[in-house]
Amino acid sequence: MRAITSQGIRGGCKACRSAARVTTSAFSSSAVVEKQYSPTIFSGIQPTGIPHLGNYLGLFQPFLELQASSPPTTPIYLSVVGLHAITLPQDPVKLLEDRKNALAALLAAGVDPERTILFFQEDIREHSELAWILNTLTSVGRLQRMTTWKSRLATSRSSTLDQISESDLRLGLLAYPVLQAADVLLYKTTLVPVGEDQLQHLELARDIAQMFNREFGPVFPIPEVQIVPSKRILSLKDPTSKMSKSAPSASSRILLTDPPAMILSKLKSAITDSEPTITFDPISRPGLANLLTIWSSLDDEKQGSRRSPQQLAEYANENKWGMKRLKDEIGEILVDKLSPIGESFEKIRKDESYLSEVAKKGRDRAGEKAQEVMLEVRKVIGLGRI
Repeated sequence: MRAITSQGIRGGCKACRSAARVTTSAFSSSAVVEKQYSPTIFSGIQPTGIPHLGNYLGLFQPFLELQASSPPTTPIYLSVVGLHAITLPQDPVKLLEDRKNALAALLAAGVDPERTILFFQEDIREHSELAWILNTLTSVGRLQRMTTWKSRLATSRSSTLDQISESDLRLGLLAYPVLQAADVLLYKTTLVPVGEDQLQHLELARDIAQMFNREFGPVFPIPEVQIVPSKRILSLKDPTSKMSKSAPSASSRILLTDPPAMILSKLKSAITDSEPTITFDPISRPGLANLLTIWSSLDDEKQGSRRSPQQLAEYANENKWGMKRLKDEIGEILVDKLSPIGESFEKIRKDESYLSEVAKKGRDRAGEKAQEVMLEVRKVIGLGRI
């Protein structure tokens, strides 16, 4: 589940408090569950190798802001979702490394395992069990109308949607939105922060929760969906495409583990244009707009007073900066921000015992809640112990 995709969560504390009142404001529905649930937040991140700058600004940074802004009594679950990863072919050896890398990167970036319940999805068997139960309530027709499986196949094969047929579809990929619903409902989640690209999946999760409650009683809250504006960080070599680990040029992306000299070199070679002035124009000047977006995302972060890309363009013009000066400035900001994360990642990644300790603690904390909920689910559907 790629749940968080923006520079911040607006009104985090207020949203957490309002999530205790389970309503259907995000999507229209005639069913309302009249029951109070404690605020709970869930998010999931797929293990896809060493994170790059786009991952940090689009996924990590907003989660860290959510972690800092949520009331301390609100449980926050953050899962590295390996079961979702295997809906497409994976090299088992690489997948194991990617899972460790994802955990280490989250910790290096500032996820606090004391505050946040950080765990591997596949360590909690109740995710799969609940997904199977929810599969029995979900129509195949509804899943076939979802476009995600074609998009994921097309992306994985560098194909277009019209080249993908139903014969390419595997059951796991078709049904993985139900697994995503199980991820959310298993912890009685009341608030899920997502980008707009995940709306279809969360609407399904809400509908499944309502179907279950109508059939068996009010077990699950109907999770609130908090839309966060997507921040699209583009390739440094092709500003018409997103920054990606799969792009052929290593210079197209800045990894969290890149040393300072490499960060500066990649930024220096970033494609912009030859115009003498600095303006924010994503259509006509996408390369420059991308750099200004990156700068804005990290601007005055500690003071909480980030300037917009437009304001930064005006500032650069007022100071008569050229493209070289702009890149130098952004490069310094990136080095200051990413170098400590990279250094921390290297230390954490080498400490296998610490990673195991964090994973075990998360497994125990998440598992306790998962087991509690599944006992309730089994009982109400008639599969409780005799």
